[in-house]
Amino acid sequence: MADQPTFPDRLSLDPRSPFFDQDVLTRGVRINFNGQEKTNVEEYCMSEGWIRVAAGRSRDRFGNPMTVKLKGVVEPFFDDAPQSDSPSEAQSDEGEASEG
Repeated sequence: MADQPTFPDRLSLDPRSPFFDQDVLTRGVRINFNGQEKTNVEEYCMSEGWIRVAAGRSRDRFGNPMTVKLKGVVEPFFDDAPQSDSPSEAQSDEGEASEG
């Protein structure tokens, strides 16, 4: 547990933003929002509890995606972090073996 990764409080995908951090983004940051993984997050803030997601294909006058702010629980994690899905897969394999 001492090797727990730390995430910036606020992170953006836009290189023009002051909250852009290439080093963190190259590790592959993923976001759980209200218990569900979101794949279209443009920016997040953990302390304020919001994410910005693209609003369909809409673009502003500069060609940037239009975004919508959603409020809730923000939990970032890295791609290489272990997932908790593996125990449930093992249980489903055992169930199939006992049936046949």
